[in-house]
Amino acid sequence: MKRMHVHISVDDLAKSIRFYNDLFGSSPAIEKTDYAKWMLDDPRVNFAISRRGNKPGLDHLGIQVESDSELLEIRDRLEKAGLSMLTQTGTTCCYAKSDKHWVQDPCGIAWESYHTLDNAPTFNEAADDRPDNACCAPAQEAIKLIARKISGCK
Repeated sequence: MKRMHVHISVDDLAKSIRFYNDLFGSSPAIEKTDYAKWMLDDPRVNFAISRRGNKPGLDHLGIQVESDSELLEIRDRLEKAGLSMLTQTGTTCCYAKSDKHWVQDPCGIAWESYHTLDNAPTFNEAADDRPDNACCAPAQEAIKLIARKISGCK
């Protein structure tokens, strides 16, 4: 079996382990004082690249699901963990219409959980093909700010 490997440097290992336990719904297979590794069979990987004006490097990470029930399961897990979340319904991004839930890990890396509903003729809802129209990941603080507004928190 082939498996995609993603390694992220973090500031606070314990805080990051808690976040990823909640996101993945499982504990690390290996946990050391300076390292943790999850060996996940689900999800499989969807890898994409784009030239949309963002600084080169990691833009965001995601979990693509195949059904509304799988997306609901992830959303429920993130809500139960008390994570700030931005929900988008029927949004257009990366030439697809999707329902999404965005969270950020403790280092500010955006994670999207999404269910693709259909193809779309444009990269995003702005239908703007300029190279400076970056990918759809919310700005680093947008998830926390929008989630606070939705929940009525300051």
